[in-house]
Amino acid sequence: MVGDTRRGNKLLGFLEERFALSTLLHLAEKKKVPIHRHSVWYYMGGIAAIYLAVQVVTGILLMVYYVPEIQSAHASILKINSQIDFGWFIRSLHSWGANLMIAVVVLHLFSTYFMKAYRRPREFTWLSGLLLLVLCMAFGFTGYLLPWDDVSFFATKIGLDVAAKTPVLGGIIADLLRGGEAISQATISRFFVIHVAVLPICLLGLLGGHLLFVQMHGMSEPDAFKNLPSAKKTYEKFFPNFFFKDILVWILALNVLFVLVMLAPWGIGPEADPFGAAPIGIKPEWYFLSMFQFLKLVPPMIGPIEGELFGILLMGIAALAFAVLPLLDQGQSKSISKLATAYGVIIAIAAIALSVWGALS
Repeated sequence: MVGDTRRGNKLLGFLEERFALSTLLHLAEKKKVPIHRHSVWYYMGGIAAIYLAVQVVTGILLMVYYVPEIQSAHASILKINSQIDFGWFIRSLHSWGANLMIAVVVLHLFSTYFMKAYRRPREFTWLSGLLLLVLCMAFGFTGYLLPWDDVSFFATKIGLDVAAKTPVLGGIIADLLRGGEAISQATISRFFVIHVAVLPICLLGLLGGHLLFVQMHGMSEPDAFKNLPSAKKTYEKFFPNFFFKDILVWILALNVLFVLVMLAPWGIGPEADPFGAAPIGIKPEWYFLSMFQFLKLVPPMIGPIEGELFGILLMGIAALAFAVLPLLDQGQSKSISKLATAYGVIIAIAAIALSVWGALS
């Protein structure tokens, strides 16, 4: 027993000398989390992180058997689904996990938006969060083509055609992603490299910066809580109180993922035929569905401007408004604050309504 204690002390001393564990523990204990009726939204970041971890692990396992070639991509997915032990399970974890991660990141974005977490001094926390959402959607778009089935092929084709109409850089980016005039081997090769190398590198740096900003500025407080007298404000320590609650929420989130995987394993459609007709009623994934449906509602021409181009510009302006919001709403004007809240509500309702409409139509 004494020998075990000494070995344990030596191990702790070894780790302390090299990683300054006591300093990290002090920082974690110093951090505090506000307790109020909206505190549940503080768990969204942790849930997104655990789903991201699932993506990393399952993505590495899928790379062992996936072949990024037109003649072999679809067959390799079929092999993973039907011949590799637990292959269907790993692929379903990856596919369902991607959708859940994007959904949670969207919820995290809007929850921080309505709690006014974009205000000083958290402007860069907010902007890095916006970029993380863009990266997550880029992961979804590039990964969608890789199974090389008919739906993913034609959905990607439509997405690239729409992107090509974006002013200034849209055409250049679309051509760069395609690797030519049509979707080909160059396209799937580039999507694969972007999906497994370029985007993860960008994500690593951006996520590190985002977490650093969160650590520096702490948890944001909604106005209703911030304006309370100090005596009525309640906090809890991040470590161990909130951290252990976070772990319980992660377990619940993983259970939701496992239930979806078991009840609805992710399938795959027929192999893509670039020269065949597009499937009837083809639609993008749900996180692009609101934009897709909105463009369908825009008239062919609006004055001298092509309708689709006008719709893309309008959506770009709507997205840009989220980026410049920290400059407009700094908490000094109640009217601007209410206007920002109303804008967020309108965008959220419009996105949900268009997505549901697009899914049912």
